[in-house]
Amino acid sequence: MDNFFLQAGVGNDIQDSIIGGLSSFVENIDPFVFPHTTFVTDLAIIMILAAIVTLAFFKIRQPLIVGYLVVGMLIGPLSPLWAWLLPEGGPGGPEGIGILSDISALNLFADIGVILLLFVIGIEFPYAKIRTIGKVSIGIGTIGLFTTLGVVFYAANLLGLNFMDSLFIAAALSISSTAVIVKLLEELGRIKKESSILILGILIVEDVIAVILISSLQSIALVGTVSIEGIIVVVAVAAGLIIGTFTIATKIIPPLIDRVASAENKEILLLSVLGVCFGYALLANIVGLSVAIGAFLAGVLVAESKSAEVSKILSSPIKDMFVAIFFVSVGALMDISQLQNFIFVAIALIAVSLGIKFGGNMLGNVIFRQPRRKSLRSAFALAAPRGEFSIVIVKAGVDAGAVSAFLFPMIGIITIITSFITPFLFKAGDKVIPKIAKD
Repeated sequence: MDNFFLQAGVGNDIQDSIIGGLSSFVENIDPFVFPHTTFVTDLAIIMILAAIVTLAFFKIRQPLIVGYLVVGMLIGPLSPLWAWLLPEGGPGGPEGIGILSDISALNLFADIGVILLLFVIGIEFPYAKIRTIGKVSIGIGTIGLFTTLGVVFYAANLLGLNFMDSLFIAAALSISSTAVIVKLLEELGRIKKESSILILGILIVEDVIAVILISSLQSIALVGTVSIEGIIVVVAVAAGLIIGTFTIATKIIPPLIDRVASAENKEILLLSVLGVCFGYALLANIVGLSVAIGAFLAGVLVAESKSAEVSKILSSPIKDMFVAIFFVSVGALMDISQLQNFIFVAIALIAVSLGIKFGGNMLGNVIFRQPRRKSLRSAFALAAPRGEFSIVIVKAGVDAGAVSAFLFPMIGIITIITSFITPFLFKAGDKVIPKIAKD
């Protein structure tokens, strides 16, 4: 009997302990504070939100890049949303507060995203395609890009930005978004039209120049000033890597990829092409260039293989995943709490870059004697959208500590606004071009 009461007493103690533990657990739950003890937590949150954003922005027919950036800005550790929701003295610390708070992990996600993004873009540009772009696309693309860069640099200086800020933002705003423009051309059923072929050729030229610009700007950022000798060295090293890729590596790596593909094992092929991607990115980094140019050239090499389409299909889902991670992570790293301090500068730069990009492309078309209708269509298409390369360029400056911190969220806001403007510019072009172009 004594044992019975003893056991009953122990049972009551256990029950009281469980109830007390549950009560303490419930009391400590804060709906605005999430666990950040593991790398997996932030990755899981990013992927869940990216899936929701993908569906939502697909339904409203808006660029996914915009959705990823907006979500990142709202849930990141630098978002003013958390300062408003959380009480003073709430949880935070050096890592920040919010749903995503591990800044080192966010930077890692963004770096991997850049490499895979440039790699898959490179697969779209085999050497044969780059070689057949033609003088017209090269000329118009170069004139439009550097005209925009020069004028925006001057305008940014007038608006009070320092030299390095002006240089990086001018480079970022001189490059149109391939992702946004191609998506709109496909949706409008114009991807195979003659004017669209010119647009795609110009975009290829801009993308190639952008990759070289990233390495050149990173070199300038490390020195702190524009050094003609430094730029010449960077361009020479980049040219050496590019020439070496097209003359030597194209004879070695594509046949090796085809030999791997002959095993008819998708897993081995995927790992092989990803090995080429990250290996070439490492090579570029070792010779003092950006990993972006290495990843891009790796994609070009894969594109030269007979199994390029299979490689693209296999690597595209991984690219899509890390591109989503990249843009959400980049958005999360943007501090928009001081938005009111730079929004008018951002709007002014949008207006200047949009106008001069349109004018620069028209100037190139006139110089190369393109038909008026074709010229106007390419100018309207290329004028507004800024996207993936713009963000990569500014992030390179921020990572090197060469530009002001506000430049990063400002390019995010510019990307969002210009992406929304682009469809309306397409529609405006459809109304205006038939009235002023009779050829």
